[in-house]
Amino acid sequence: MGKSAFFNKLFIFEIANNHMGSLDHGLRIIREIGRVTGDFDFKFGFKLQYRDLETFIHPDFKGSKDLKYVKRFEETRLEERELKVLKDEIKHSGFLSICTPFDENSVDLVEKHGFDIIKIGSCSFNDWPLLERIAGTDKPVILSAGGASVEDVDKVVAFLEHRKKIFCLMHCVSEYPADRNHLRLSQIDFMRQRYPGVAIGYSTHEGPDNLDAVKIAIGEGATVFERHVGVETGAYKLNNYSSGPGQIRQWLSAAKEAFAICGIPGDEGQASAGEKDELRGLQRGVFARRTIKADEKIGLCDVFFAIPNLKGQLLANDFSKYTEFISSRTIRENKPVMFADVKLRRLRGRVPQILSQVRKLLVASNTHLPLKADLELSHHYGIDNFEKFGATIINCINREYCKKLIIVLPGQAHPLHYHKKKEETFHVLYGDIRIKLNGTEKDYKAGDMVIVERNTEHSFSSKNGAVFEEISTMHFAGDSYYADEQILENKNRKTELTFWSDWLAKPAIEI
Repeated sequence: MGKSAFFNKLFIFEIANNHMGSLDHGLRIIREIGRVTGDFDFKFGFKLQYRDLETFIHPDFKGSKDLKYVKRFEETRLEERELKVLKDEIKHSGFLSICTPFDENSVDLVEKHGFDIIKIGSCSFNDWPLLERIAGTDKPVILSAGGASVEDVDKVVAFLEHRKKIFCLMHCVSEYPADRNHLRLSQIDFMRQRYPGVAIGYSTHEGPDNLDAVKIAIGEGATVFERHVGVETGAYKLNNYSSGPGQIRQWLSAAKEAFAICGIPGDEGQASAGEKDELRGLQRGVFARRTIKADEKIGLCDVFFAIPNLKGQLLANDFSKYTEFISSRTIRENKPVMFADVKLRRLRGRVPQILSQVRKLLVASNTHLPLKADLELSHHYGIDNFEKFGATIINCINREYCKKLIIVLPGQAHPLHYHKKKEETFHVLYGDIRIKLNGTEKDYKAGDMVIVERNTEHSFSSKNGAVFEEISTMHFAGDSYYADEQILENKNRKTELTFWSDWLAKPAIEI
């Protein structure tokens, strides 16, 4: 199971010291919380805290009633046998078993008791001796980063990644309770962007009546959620950041609603059937402007667009310079043009074919691209002839100075032309390139540089493929003058796209 799947929709119930040092009360919390989780399609874990109080508290301060944490930990102490009973009840109730050890001896006990996951609390986030011990276990790790600086988080993430640990990083505000104006939930998205591939969660300490925070956390992309739980009785009161069973049910219901609103990850950009039907009613249908005979090519001058459209009718949305329509029968004036009436050829399918080839060459060249850039496919004699004549141009910047990346596929040639306004320098980054300058051809390799002055006729081609930088003065549209005037007459000789560089990390598109 991948780490993203392992940490998907995991809800953790933190018992902390809310068992109040009573085994029976601890068992009651586990069982009563378990009764309210059955209606939710989430994964659930129950978490204990282990401290070896004999070594965790300095001998001089044992028994102190003035130090809050010493007093609380000693008053709620459970014996090892009792802790094991709680752990076994967690497993018996169907929960993942999770434990926060605060010292190395407690890590030993976590391993001995066979917990599923180790949790690192915010106070121990960069406790390096403890981290080293925990990293030596075979267990997944969840870490709360409350109060940690970005530099500290960077170090801990690198530490765990280098040790091949499966781990989740939790945004956390270590205030008890946390004021709603201090939650800084945008940190979740910040963590997701800064640590790609790392599962990000939210460890919550706001009051139990705050149901907005979990919804926002889900919208920000958190996948793991932790909340303190307890059961109020005549003997034991809940603190103001812990939730009882009824409040946990409300919290889980809010999370369920938020997941439904946010949609299914991986389903981005997919419209519902109802949405498609609504939009279809507003889209213009294609109608014949004149009588179109069978086997005629249908262009924009032959049709008009209007509502309403019919089921099975071509829409204005279907028309583009990359689609050819040939009538398969006579279509009368003013009549709808139906898909059944035409044969079509989608030239746009050539674009992913071409990009697949370009991508392979860029990956092989190890060229680093801008995160977002404009990409241009120049197909001087039509997109079907791109592999023979053309080039791919990535426009990086165009000010008083200009930089482009030019990709030439194996066997591809860029036709003879010159510029009146622009002077260029070509810097070969990868592969082989043959450049023709004023009638003289010469071969170049990676590292070579070639200056192309204004009004100098030039063309280039590659036998095995090439990537080179074009560094120039400002680029002006219409400043390319081709020797073959037929190229200038082709008004559809460019396909312009905006791309994000992460497409290089994706599998090549095979058509």
